[in-house]
Amino acid sequence: MDLGSLEITGGVPLHGEIRIQGSKNAVLPILAACILGEGVCVIENCPQIKDVADTLEIMRHLGCQIQCAGNTVQIDASGVSTFETGGEEAARIRSSVLFLGALLGRMGKAVLPLPGGCAIGERPIDQHIAALRQLGARFYLEEKITADAADLRGGQVYLGMPSVGATENAILASVPAQGETTIFHAAREPEIDELCEFLRRRGAQISRTPEGDLRILGGRRLGAVRYRMKPDRIVAGTYLLAAVATRGQVAISDFPCQELNALTTVFHDMGVSTICGEDRIEVNAERPLRALPYLETAPYPGFPTDLQSPLMAVLCRARGESQICETIFENRFRTIPELQKMGARICAEGRCAVVKGVPALVPAGLAAPDLRGGAALVIAALQADGTSVIRNTGYIERGYEDICRDLRALGAEIRWSDNG
Repeated sequence: MDLGSLEITGGVPLHGEIRIQGSKNAVLPILAACILGEGVCVIENCPQIKDVADTLEIMRHLGCQIQCAGNTVQIDASGVSTFETGGEEAARIRSSVLFLGALLGRMGKAVLPLPGGCAIGERPIDQHIAALRQLGARFYLEEKITADAADLRGGQVYLGMPSVGATENAILASVPAQGETTIFHAAREPEIDELCEFLRRRGAQISRTPEGDLRILGGRRLGAVRYRMKPDRIVAGTYLLAAVATRGQVAISDFPCQELNALTTVFHDMGVSTICGEDRIEVNAERPLRALPYLETAPYPGFPTDLQSPLMAVLCRARGESQICETIFENRFRTIPELQKMGARICAEGRCAVVKGVPALVPAGLAAPDLRGGAALVIAALQADGTSVIRNTGYIERGYEDICRDLRALGAEIRWSDNG
C-alpha cells in the first residue's frame, strides 16, 4: 500500500490484551536457512509482512517450491538450482544479504545485488564478508556481490563488533562446512538464538559458550522440520510504547518478558507501572511520564535501536528534558522533522537528540521515513487530539503484519485509506 495512507484520530487511551505476530528479525534468516540440507521445512506463525513476501520470491527464483496458507509457510528447497538471487526483491530488502552464507553453504557460490532496506545508515556489509572469508570464501565486488567457496572449512571467526547479520551469515555458512567453527564476539540477540534453535531441530550441532561465543560442529545432515516462530519483540515493544504514550493499560500474552528487560527498565525510570510474568507483560501508564535524562542504544541486551524512534515519540510529552544517543545507525533521527510538524521540541546534533516534553501534540500530515520511524509516527498520532494522516505506509508494512488490526483491538481509531 505504498500509495495509501493511515488515518489516525488520537487522544484515546489504549486498553486491552493482545498477542503478537511472529518475529520478523528471526524469520528472515530462518527462511534463508531453509535452503540448507534436505526435507521440507514448515514454518508456523510466519508473519505476513512485505519483507517475508520479498524473501519468499527470492527463494522461488532460486528454485524452491513454496506453499502459503495463512501464517504457515511450507518450503521444499530440493529444487534449488542457481546461486544467483535475481529480481527487484533481492535489491529491495536488506535481509537478502543472508543468502550469501546460505548459498555458499548449499552451492559453493553466491551472486547477490547490493542489499537495500531502510535508509537508516550506511550499514556496510564488510563484517559479513570478513566473517565468510575466514571460512574460506573469496569475494569479487563490483556492481554485484560475487562469492565462491569450493571448500568451506570450519575455523575461528572473529567479528569486529557483534553484528547480527554477520553472525547469521557466519552461522549459515558454518553449519554445512566441514569441521568445527567458533564465532567470537557473536551477537546475542534472541533472534540469533532462535536461528540456532531452528537449525538444531534440523540436526545441526550449535552451542553458546558462557562467554557468548558460538560453537558449531559443521557437516551434519539437516532434515525436515516443523517450527513455530516466537513473537516479535520489536512489535511487542512498539505496542507497549503506544499504550504508554496514550496513558493506557495494555497486556501482551504469550510473550517472554525478559526479552524486553531494557524497555521495562526504561518504563520504570519513566514512572510506568510494569508487571512481568513468565509469558506475559502488562503496562499501566495512567500517571504522568517522567523524562529520561540519558539513554543510548546498544546491542542486546542493551536498548534496541529498533525501538529508539518509537520511544522518542513517547518522550515528546514526558515531563522534562530527555536525551537519546543512537550508537548503532547514524540516520535513525530522520523521524524528527515529522515529529516537529506535530509540535514536538527536539534538537539533534550528531548522534544525540534532546527532547523537551510538551503538553500536547497536534495532528498533522506526515510521511514515514523508514520502518521504525513509521511506527513512531503512528505512536505520535495516537497522542494528538484530531486526525493525522501518515503516507509511505509501505515502510510500516515491511515489519508490522496489520498495525490497524492490532491497535484497533486495543481501542485505537485507526484505518487504512487509499488516498495517498
